[in-house]
Amino acid sequence: MCGIAGFTHLQSRSDRKRIEQVTRSLTHRGPDQQGTWESGSVSLGAVRLKIMDLASGDQPMISDDGDTVLVFNGEIYNDHEVRRELKNRGHQFRTRCDTETVLHAFLEWDVEAFPRLRGMFGAALWTESERRLVLVRDRVGIKPLYYARRRDDLYFGSELKAILLHPEIDRRINPAGLDHYLSMNYVPGPHTLVEGIEKLQPGHWLEWRNGAVTIEPYWTLQFRPDPTLDLESAKDQLDDLIRMSVREHLASDVPLGVWASGGLDSTTILHYAAEQSPSRLKTFSVGFPGRSFDESRYFREVAETYQTEHYEFELKPEQDLLDAVQHLAFYSDEPSADAGAIPVWFLSKMCRDEVTVALSGDGADELFGGYKTYLADRYARRLRMLPYGVRSLAAGLTRYLPVSDEKVGLDYKITRMLKGSLLGPLDAHLFWNGTFADGDKSRLYRYASDGGSLPLPSGAAGYLNQFIWLDQLYYLPDDILYKCDRMSMAHSLEVRPPFLDHRLVEFAASLPENMKVRGGRLKFVLRDLMKGRLPKSVTRRPKEGFDIPAHHWLRTILKPLLVETLNERDVRASGMFSWEAVNEALHAHFERRANLGYHLWGLLVLFLWMKHWGIEPPSHSASPASIREAIPARN
Repeated sequence: MCGIAGFTHLQSRSDRKRIEQVTRSLTHRGPDQQGTWESGSVSLGAVRLKIMDLASGDQPMISDDGDTVLVFNGEIYNDHEVRRELKNRGHQFRTRCDTETVLHAFLEWDVEAFPRLRGMFGAALWTESERRLVLVRDRVGIKPLYYARRRDDLYFGSELKAILLHPEIDRRINPAGLDHYLSMNYVPGPHTLVEGIEKLQPGHWLEWRNGAVTIEPYWTLQFRPDPTLDLESAKDQLDDLIRMSVREHLASDVPLGVWASGGLDSTTILHYAAEQSPSRLKTFSVGFPGRSFDESRYFREVAETYQTEHYEFELKPEQDLLDAVQHLAFYSDEPSADAGAIPVWFLSKMCRDEVTVALSGDGADELFGGYKTYLADRYARRLRMLPYGVRSLAAGLTRYLPVSDEKVGLDYKITRMLKGSLLGPLDAHLFWNGTFADGDKSRLYRYASDGGSLPLPSGAAGYLNQFIWLDQLYYLPDDILYKCDRMSMAHSLEVRPPFLDHRLVEFAASLPENMKVRGGRLKFVLRDLMKGRLPKSVTRRPKEGFDIPAHHWLRTILKPLLVETLNERDVRASGMFSWEAVNEALHAHFERRANLGYHLWGLLVLFLWMKHWGIEPPSHSASPASIREAIPARN
């Protein structure tokens, strides 16, 4: 695994110190080797975490004729078959590294090489004779890639910080990105929280040629359920695909382990890994005390079942938490209001002491319908049969429910369900996982969004599939995979998600809806496949999020940091938020009049990030007060 960065310089020749500084900012992604390459038009840099072919494969990698240069971040799992075809076409190789395979594939097929690659990756290829730069990102967005344009030049990097270091880049909040962040807990691509910086979308390539930019998709997921597919045939195909994917993901020249939460997804990956691994596997889990949070009994049972060499970390907030939260401002790159980043941080930190590569169960929920929000979508459909006034009155009465400290208490579920029933189906689905509804934002947020509309999927076959498709487009790459990449790479750990092999993704899109959610059972086909193979406690266990007790911690151990960060002076100085609304939210939470832990967590990490990176508020011609008054409150 690696980190890549670079920039063109048509206006003037770059100072070599610039590319060295930008490359060093990514050292945590690749501490084993660092290199740069420059010509009169471009500067490229790469850092490398050595996973395969430890003796060679250093980057940047240059073609034999010196005309094409590659910086590459990722893994290619069909490296051997692509290399074999290239050898048959006359290509000769100096290393066993998949980076060289990518370089030769591009020389042979140009951008038509990308659909041939199976893996997770972000890459940049420069052709000197054509003054041409090509960026590419894997199909589902496992690996990140950012870019920005200033005049005719292009800047790119695996992380936002590699672009922020350029003095040409204004460090200013993007109103559209912030609007999405407040609603969804994350920033959906192509937006970021910084004006002028974008994400290259999954499954796309970008070409820069003498200042002109073209962006094209090379892969688009199609939801085409096969009505003739029966359950047994589907299970047979799924069994073969998971086994094949896990086998490919086990390839490594360095120590490898498996993240084991005790849930269906990670235990399924462990099952297939144990079946094919020639040696005893190492497993890793993190937990913390609390009635609805302690899952140690589940992952210990799984470790015992598969006789793994098991490691677990018990998070003690009074000892571990404050330092980790402060680190998030740097390593998160741009903030995510997903509080699940905290346990992933500690899991990665512990894991890296023993292995360099870990397999995870990420992706199964988005492929096979694993979130409780899919049940909420169904229940809300029925609730909408009631008059709007009845639903609105019921939503208002939720303020009188007793407030719980549980991870997702009954009060929280009822409140979200009733408020969501007041929205349209797709807006409601985003609301289930998000925080601030439009009415909340109108009281809190002092700037209107500029172009913040979110392109929504159309043409998905079936009511459920439109929500699954939505999560695969946005929630998966921009929250789940983003969180995993930043927290793991902060500790120089490569995490691989076998469920996200694109063949598995395409197969899941071909499944009828009732094989994903049947009655109240989520991930039905996967659960039925693993029944009898995994412990009953795993297959019968309901979905649990990898989360923290945010409500409780923000009333106790994190309260001093929260109050210090969201203080009146800094909130007013930001010009973005109403201090009165922020202050009311703080007091309502502290006095247990409402559970606003997830809302306040998002604001906390946002302000910590802005302070660390010196991010300025949005520029706007209208005054904040007049803009705020123009935003209607819808609920």
